[in-house]
Amino acid sequence: MDIISHLTRTVSPAVLGDDRDPAKQNLLEQFYAIFAARLADNDTYNRFANANIARDDQGFYDQVWTESAHRDQIARELSGKHNVDVTATRGLIAMAAPLAYHEIKSLAGTTPVPQFLNDNLASYQHHIPAWASTVLPVGMVAAAPAGVHMSDTVSTDPIRRQEEEKGSFMKALLPIIGLIILGALAWALLRGCQDNPEPVATPVATEQQAANDGQTAVAADIEPASLRIATGENSELYACRMNVGNETLQGNIMDALTTSFGDEANNCRADVDDNFSIDMPAAAQLSSILPIVKNVPNASMLIKGDNITVNAPDAAALDKLVADLQAAAPAMTVQAESPLDEQSEIDNSLTASQTAMDNLGEHPDPRDVARALSLQVVNFEVDKAVIPEANKPLLDNAVKIMEQVPDMKLMIIGHTDKTADAAYNMKLSQERAQSMKDYLVAQGADPSKLMTKGMGETDPIADNATEQGRFRNRRIEFVVYDETTMANDGMAISNNALDPDLNPLDNNNDDVLPDGDDRTGNNLPAPKSSIPTPNSKPIDPDLNPLDRNNDDILPDGDDASRGSALDPKASN
Repeated sequence: MDIISHLTRTVSPAVLGDDRDPAKQNLLEQFYAIFAARLADNDTYNRFANANIARDDQGFYDQVWTESAHRDQIARELSGKHNVDVTATRGLIAMAAPLAYHEIKSLAGTTPVPQFLNDNLASYQHHIPAWASTVLPVGMVAAAPAGVHMSDTVSTDPIRRQEEEKGSFMKALLPIIGLIILGALAWALLRGCQDNPEPVATPVATEQQAANDGQTAVAADIEPASLRIATGENSELYACRMNVGNETLQGNIMDALTTSFGDEANNCRADVDDNFSIDMPAAAQLSSILPIVKNVPNASMLIKGDNITVNAPDAAALDKLVADLQAAAPAMTVQAESPLDEQSEIDNSLTASQTAMDNLGEHPDPRDVARALSLQVVNFEVDKAVIPEANKPLLDNAVKIMEQVPDMKLMIIGHTDKTADAAYNMKLSQERAQSMKDYLVAQGADPSKLMTKGMGETDPIADNATEQGRFRNRRIEFVVYDETTMANDGMAISNNALDPDLNPLDNNNDDVLPDGDDRTGNNLPAPKSSIPTPNSKPIDPDLNPLDRNNDDILPDGDDASRGSALDPKASN
């Protein structure tokens, strides 16, 4: 984790505002390294570990360095090195300290801050100047290799050299030795060209360079963390999805969502996987960003990497939304969503999906297979469930990949927008999911490894008030089906379920056995008309795993509303 880069992206814009002076940016970057090294000391950190430090508490800097002489030295050294007025330097680091403290705590998550900073010392130690050894704990400044001058403080002392006395014999011998060395080098060069000719200027890759190249390749495979939300007509949280690299980032985003939207945030679905980054540049500004979006009805926002893309049905409201978000997150690039170009969206999605499948390897993770398939846009014709020709080559390739993962089971989920009747949309989404399964089976996929479900308009990922939002809501999703855990994808439907909630979209649980999960409070058995045949074997399914209730048969302690850790849906 590059702690300094993270602080530069998140804290520096808040401190500097519109001031883009590179000298001040570099000054803060070096201060972050010194500051992190100080917080890595347990004794220092414990002085304020349990205190409530405000983000604008400029006196906090005095708690980190209680010695006024040390504070003065830091200001003088940073001022001189970066040619910034010393008074201005004191102001910058006093503003930066509490903000950097909160960001580091956020990055550390549940890990104690000193431990986190010591574990990641290599990511910021090289930014620490040698003079800082007098204001930091022992061992925080990297030792200078032999013959290397680490300090960036200019010395006025003259360089002294001690000349060794040499005899006249040695002086006479030096030219001869030089000629011998030159001859040997020329012979070696000629021999090398004959034995292993190389093109002129071909670089030689060292082991270290190869290792670095490998690290770069791995880093390039990591997708940026993302958050996509949409508001409804009354500015409620209408849709919410996030892709994050760990539970710490998920928790930070959920905290911000809950602060802005209350219990509605519990409906936000998360894909937590190490394929995604554990860092979101906008995370520190979410407390400012989310209320702005909440105030705009039928708005949508996608945060991914350093970009924020927003949309709204009203042009004036959209322009204001872009301006307000840019002011709240000056380090981010904020832009309005482009007009919908369906063909471009389809082509790009198919390319992305095929690329993702090509990169799966010989023994792919089923979750990666599902994600790759879900990248494609399946642009069904209006009111039809026929697989478009454009998707068929990709699906044919998917069948071959499924053969490499014989134990993989996938759930195919159909979704629609909200332009038709809800019952019709539910039926159409099921037909489209089934059409997808039928095509895959026709190409050789094992039908027992594919399940289908129609969600209609009930699980949007974008607004339904704009053309772009409706386009994104009309989709086919693939998720891993695992009747044992399903922890990451929130699915727990059994093919053998014979005790159904006859209408899982209403507010009552009209199945057969009383199980305590009826939201109306009625635990009586349903009428005999809904009782299955005598040969039925109830398996205790949750018949609609994407909602927030556990509408299954028997009381088993996995109702998310009871807060049981046994329920895999509780994390979604």
